[in-house]
Amino acid sequence: MSAVAFDTLKLATKLEKAGFSPEQAKGASAALAESLDGSSLATKSDIKESVAELKVDIVRWLIITQLALGGFIFAALRLIK
Repeated sequence: MSAVAFDTLKLATKLEKAGFSPEQAKGASAALAESLDGSSLATKSDIKESVAELKVDIVRWLIITQLALGGFIFAALRLIK
């Protein structure tokens, strides 16, 4: 995945002109560059993989709850007789 490219020096300069101290401007532009480096962004395949895992978890949960509910019904019927 490609990272978003932008000029951190230009951003720091604009922030300084807007009233940031030089340290604040440099820190803010560095933080933004780090957050946009692309290593922590999800791709479409990452999202598809997560959705598939969630579907499996949901189906597994539904099966377990249905079995538990069936067990409770069976136990209740046995107690009634």
